[in-house]
Amino acid sequence: MLGWQKIIVIIWGLFSLALSLKGFYESSAKKNVYGLTPHLFPFGIFVWGDAVIFGIFWTLVSVAVLILKDWILFLLIISVFWVVRSFGEAIYWLNQQFSTINRNPPEKLMFYKLFKNDSVWFIYQIFWQSITVVSLIFTIYFAKIWF
Repeated sequence: MLGWQKIIVIIWGLFSLALSLKGFYESSAKKNVYGLTPHLFPFGIFVWGDAVIFGIFWTLVSVAVLILKDWILFLLIISVFWVVRSFGEAIYWLNQQFSTINRNPPEKLMFYKLFKNDSVWFIYQIFWQSITVVSLIFTIYFAKIWF
């Protein structure tokens, strides 16, 4: 692993640990488990409750990658993570589209400005399907290099 790669992994790991602690504080002390965190998208963290688990996950990934000194493994884990995370999100939005329970009012969603009704739900669904495809291609690519 090159020096700059180590620095990125160390920063990623330390920031993830801090996010986990902040997520725990937001979730337990402030009762803000579902507080939105759009600025933490690269970590797959959408709400503070996610930060508790994903912060620990990314910290452990960073430690393992540093021990193994394997930058490609780091990239592979990120791509596999996004395959799983985006597939789950696509399913979530598919279910929201056909649910009688409205957990995500369309007018509160980011893309509502472009899609002025509940069609915004399938826009989210196909967005996450696209992320799944891109992540899957990167996973295949990094796996090929890693093996």
